[in-house]
Amino acid sequence: AQAKYDVFRAQQCVSWIEAVLDTSLDLEAGAEDQAAFADALKDGSLLCQLINALHPGAVKKINTMKAPFKQRENIEMYLKGCEAYGLKTQDLFQVNDLYEHKNVYMVVDNIFALGGLAQKNGFSGPALGVKFASANKRDFDEETLKKGQSVIGLQYGTNKLASQAGMTAYGTGRQIRPDGNPA
Repeated sequence: AQAKYDVFRAQQCVSWIEAVLDTSLDLEAGAEDQAAFADALKDGSLLCQLINALHPGAVKKINTMKAPFKQRENIEMYLKGCEAYGLKTQDLFQVNDLYEHKNVYMVVDNIFALGGLAQKNGFSGPALGVKFASANKRDFDEETLKKGQSVIGLQYGTNKLASQAGMTAYGTGRQIRPDGNPA
């Protein structure tokens, strides 16, 4: 999973989290090491603070105990908060991906998706990732729909466009006649 871990994207995530929360992540080895990145987020408290900054009240109580089951509970509450905020299930990760350093790149992808969704949902703070697209539904009246059915496509009735004239079968040689025209 280290091969899929993108150091540059992880550094962007760290910078974004620090900017949104106005705090400093203490990364001993920096974001270059996925274990250091995962350890900084492992207790889940920063992730809970992050989702609460974007979606106030998403996580009611952040556990500060260092017991493993409380840390896992924080991560789980963060993931539920992400889902309530509007992230799709394919943008979420499993608790073990972060807690046991299994697929840390999934955590990075999740934070990028959260950053894009935050822009779409009107978050005015720093931006991360690509803004999610909004629906652009159009309603046409019956008259406009009927006009669209009467339009004749541009290729109808022409023999000047694409054809197979001049094509030769694979493997056959091209015969050039003395008058200069291909056979």
